[in-house]
Amino acid sequence: MSLIRYRRISIRRAWAWPLLVAATIAAADEGKHGPGDVRDGYERADYKTDSSSLQSRRGSATDLLNVLSNVPLGLPAIPVPDDNPVTAVKVQLGRKLFFDRRLSANNTVSCAMCHIAEQGFSQNELRIPVGIEGKSVRRNAPTIYNTAYLERLFHDGRETSLENQVWAPLLASNEMGNVSIGAVIERIESLDDYGERFAKAFGRGPDMQTIGMALASYERVLVSADSPFDRWYYGKQESAVDASAKRGFEIFRGKGRCSACHTVTQDSALFTDGQFHNTGIGYRATMRPVDTEFDVLLAPGQATRVESDLARTTGATNFRDLGRYEVTMLPEDRWRYRTPTLRNVALTAPYMHDGSLATLRDVLEFYNLGGVPNEVLDPMITPLGLSDAEIEDLIAFLRSLTGSNVGSLVSDAHAAPIGGS
Repeated sequence: MSLIRYRRISIRRAWAWPLLVAATIAAADEGKHGPGDVRDGYERADYKTDSSSLQSRRGSATDLLNVLSNVPLGLPAIPVPDDNPVTAVKVQLGRKLFFDRRLSANNTVSCAMCHIAEQGFSQNELRIPVGIEGKSVRRNAPTIYNTAYLERLFHDGRETSLENQVWAPLLASNEMGNVSIGAVIERIESLDDYGERFAKAFGRGPDMQTIGMALASYERVLVSADSPFDRWYYGKQESAVDASAKRGFEIFRGKGRCSACHTVTQDSALFTDGQFHNTGIGYRATMRPVDTEFDVLLAPGQATRVESDLARTTGATNFRDLGRYEVTMLPEDRWRYRTPTLRNVALTAPYMHDGSLATLRDVLEFYNLGGVPNEVLDPMITPLGLSDAEIEDLIAFLRSLTGSNVGSLVSDAHAAPIGGS
């Protein structure tokens, strides 16, 4: 029986705790990719849904392997491990597993429910996702675009390969809730629609290795670039971005000091150094008194207050998150988190490891003030002295980082077989 109790509260009260809806992020410029219940303006009390659009949530399969030989402009070659070469049958199998709720303990949660294709393969509507039986997870759902390039995975960098990483959410008691690796394998073995697929992909059935390899193969080809920025900076198309975005890039590399962590080279840009930094966000949450209640916005004008002991229901608490320290146990790693990529950043709100900043402007204003001082604050985090106009130019630049193939990747995700199909 769940220890979480609910009651409805007003919309005004719902915003007291920032489980954030971020539909305002570049909605006019970027739009939503694909149909679905579009919720631009969802934060307004007068919002009206067009839920009939769910009926047209259809997609077309894409040649996902094309990125291996035709890497999108702005990215380096995609690293592929020798022991798991990417093949079409592996990718198709991994995609099916990614969208299958039957991989959770009670058939209710899939990978795709936290990494929503049309929301940047992240989750725009909740600061932190909700897992099995309504349990709260600890951190914001990061995008899985371009995870093929990451050497450290999760916000704290505790895993080193996609093949291994996929098992953490499958086994987490507050995510997909499976009690063991064996339970996952037995579940997939019991499903008639997987045996032949695994045999074609690997020559054998599902096991710890083949399940991880299949899911990793799908995630590895979710590569997105060839953005307006790339076409301007690497493709030398002067008209690809406007003057504001160009000024924003100069601020990004200069006065804003953003590129110190979100790296750009002459040949490609991952927009991350892959390292771990303390901005003060985690420190601030740790120093704050523990909240025993928080609000989840369900719909305009309706929210649910959650009253629970999160430490008991999830095995961890959102408010005592020490970041990289939990992996290394080194005091200097307290509240350090992996630098996220900025590619497709306009699609992946809310921001930071805990989703505590709702908009790009919120993020830039946070850095402009110099983060949150603490004894292990990264020395690069200092006040920037940016004007409002400079912040607007930076936002224009960040919005120029949306890849040209996002629409086709979302369409492919919408075409994925679900369940027994």
